Amino acid sequence: MKFSIIIPVYNRPNELRELLDSLEQQTSKNFEIVIVEDGSDKKSDFLIENYPNLNIYYFFKQNSGPAASRNFGMKHSNGDFFIFFDSDCIVPPDYISTLQSAINQQQVDAFGGADMAHKDFNDLQKAISYSMTSFFTTGGIRGGSEKIEKFHPRSFNMGYSRKVFEATQGFGDMRFGEDIDMSIRINKNGFKTFLIKETSVYHKRRTNLRQFYKQVYNSGIARINLYKRHPESLKLVHLAPSLFTLGLTLIFIVSVSIDKSFLWLPTIYFFLIFIDSSIKNKSLKIGLLSIITSTVQLSSYGLGFLQGVWRRLVLKKDEFAAFQSNFYE
Repeated sequence: MKFSIIIPVYNRPNELRELLDSLEQQTSKNFEIVIVEDGSDKKSDFLIENYPNLNIYYFFKQNSGPAASRNFGMKHSNGDFFIFFDSDCIVPPDYISTLQSAINQQQVDAFGGADMAHKDFNDLQKAISYSMTSFFTTGGIRGGSEKIEKFHPRSFNMGYSRKVFEATQGFGDMRFGEDIDMSIRINKNGFKTFLIKETSVYHKRRTNLRQFYKQVYNSGIARINLYKRHPESLKLVHLAPSLFTLGLTLIFIVSVSIDKSFLWLPTIYFFLIFIDSSIKNKSLKIGLLSIITSTVQLSSYGLGFLQGVWRRLVLKKDEFAAFQSNFYE
């Protein structure tokens, strides 16, 4: 079985260089790389000559977003199995060999893996990584746990067979949530998705708190857009960020106007985040930053979710997103 690694990229040549560096270090070389430059102003084509030992195909196309770019890459690839990385990922050396072993052991139609923070990431990147993967914020469903629902691979680290692509025609036209939509359609077409925890990547999110807020806000909206397409996809756990946001707001209002003793509830919660993140990251500073990034993550998702409910379910409007920026830029 030959793998085709599909990488959409937009104005991130330096980021792509780090990803290619990590792919050059793979212990198994049974793969080709298909880079799809999605209408970038800062092109990455000059990088290719630096990797003579890698089998790289480079394409430039008009900007259409990451989902359409992944589909373009699959149509121009030669592999039997597709792997998708975001350009801000770094891949451990045994990734391909680990995936190959897993596929040899069982029939894997589609898979996803976890994301984690590399020791060289800066403190904010580690705090954001914590807030996106922690049990206290997402329940660990972003690749770290498979207990809450059927596992839905995320596009920064997922893959599926050519047979799946032919049956589903690839990613749909959603701008946000397209990976979850893809996972649902994979299951509906009779295929299975697997969590392969050993195929983790280092997700080097190059962002600031403002960009992080916008990105996660759109994820909250996307959950309602997904519900309109796939009503069975909405679970009770998806309400948690909105309940957190409303509850936290109510607690502060009551504390300011009536009784400050109610503040002990969020204090305990944030203290648990601080302790957990500080221990995992071996840093009190990252523990403190994780309180901020976790609050941003939960509140932005919760507010986006509520806006989605209002516009899609109450006002009966069409599918939408609040911020249309290219977040993989």
